[in-house]
Amino acid sequence: MSRRPQAEPGAEPETRTPPPTLVAAGAVVIDRLERVLLVRRARPPSAGEWSLPGGRVEAGESPGAAAVRELREETGVDGRLVASLGVIEIEREGFSFAIHEFLVVMASESPTRAGDDASDVHWACREELASLGVRADAIAVVDRGLEKRRTLGS
Repeated sequence: MSRRPQAEPGAEPETRTPPPTLVAAGAVVIDRLERVLLVRRARPPSAGEWSLPGGRVEAGESPGAAAVRELREETGVDGRLVASLGVIEIEREGFSFAIHEFLVVMASESPTRAGDDASDVHWACREELASLGVRADAIAVVDRGLEKRRTLGS
């Protein structure tokens, strides 16, 4: 059995420096069948997991513009912002993000294709999300998007 070294009396406890928080944007896209557009992440954090399209906000870019750009880059879908769904904060795998989430509608019906940071794209019903391994924080954002879509009638 190994023991952890004891701190010397009077020594400061070891503290972990949190990673800097990066500003990111995400898009909740819901089709007329109320399916949600998901991407499989190709890179960390959360590589291999299904999640919402999105990524870092670039210098000089608004979070809304970043959500639309990331949607296009990751899925090939051109979108239009409908409403803000709030900001969620996550910390995973040494990354910390403040993600500005948006409800986005497709500007036109177009086929999806994986690109940029996505290895795959998939339309999923709300009931499928947990079985696909979509994290609870993303499911909560999807639920806000579905509710907002119903109240706006978009």
